[in-house]
This record gives sequence, C-alpha cells and structure tokens, in this order.
Amino acid sequence: MNEIILIGAGGHACACIDVIENMQQYEIAGLVDNKSINSNAELLGYPVLGRDDDLARLRKTFSYALIAIGQIKDAQRRLSLHKLLVSLGYTLPNIVSPFAYVSRHAQVGNGTIIMPGAIVNANANIGLNCIINSAALVEHDAVVGDHCHIATASVINGEVVVGAESFVGSGTITHQRITIGEKCVIGAGSVLNKDVPANQIIKP
Repeated sequence: MNEIILIGAGGHACACIDVIENMQQYEIAGLVDNKSINSNAELLGYPVLGRDDDLARLRKTFSYALIAIGQIKDAQRRLSLHKLLVSLGYTLPNIVSPFAYVSRHAQVGNGTIIMPGAIVNANANIGLNCIINSAALVEHDAVVGDHCHIATASVINGEVVVGAESFVGSGTITHQRITIGEKCVIGAGSVLNKDVPANQIIKP
C-alpha cells in the first residue's frame, strides 16, 4: 500500500484515520501538526512526524498527503495548506469511506474526503479539498465548490449549488435548485428555501 501523511492531529484527523484504515488502500505513515511540540506525540498510535515547516523535507519520503483539519468558520487554513501541498508536489487522493455511497456518475475532486454514511448521487460534482461528512446527502446534479465542508446529516438537494469555501452546518436542509454563495457559513439546523448571497452567515 502507498504511504500517506495526514496534516492535522485533532478530532477531524481521528475521523480521517478511521476512514483510511477501513479503506485498506493507504498506509498511514504519520501526521504533521503545528501544535505538537513533544517528539513523542502521536494520535491513535500514529506518530507526529513534524510541523508544516517540515513538509518540504517529508516530501522526499512521502508522495501522498491528506488535509485532516476541520473547517467551520472559514476555509483559509485548509486552502493555504492545499496550495502548499500542491506546490511541493504532493498527490492529494480522494478518500472515500467504504461505508459511503458515491455514484459512478458523480465527480469528486482531489483531496476530498467522503465520510461514512454519506451519499453522493448521480451527476453530483464535488470540488477539490472538500469534506463531505458523515451521513451527509449530496443529491443528483448538485455542485459543491472547492474547499467546502458539508457537515454531518446535511441535505444538499438536487441541482443546488454551494459556492467555494462555504460551510454547511449539521442537519441543514436545502430546497432544490437554490444557490449558496461563496464563503458562506450556514448554521446547524438551517432550512434554506431561497438563494443565499456570498459571504453570509446564516443562523437557524
């Protein structure tokens, strides 16, 4: 199996580790985390190999990487890491839980993770570096832009467009064919019946 390193060592990284272990396609070599200063630091038995500054050095050994940092308020941390990893020549594969369903007619961008119980239906288009979290539904012909997080149990209905760098909170339900603009934060439990302009914070 190809070795992969994970960027981040928090709660979302734990969930990513579990998905990768169940896939049985990649061997986790370790993690990179700026908050870990102890040389013996580890997460779920995997060592912390260094900090962001070590990514160029680690590239000499490892080709595959996944951004394992969550996204709620904004996408800037994940976006900047994505740019850095690409510039260093890392390959960011799609990570899809064996307990998720992704239609063979859907498109999923590089570096995206699809968590257990998620459904991505026919003709859906998921961008780069996204999180499609546990039990989320992305229906037919929906578009999710780059660097988005569709949180747990959210429903992105048919032909909905979610703009790049947006966060859709847990349990959100969208009416079909609406558009959520770029860089929006949709609070958990929201019900969206109409378009949302870019750069909005929506509270249920």
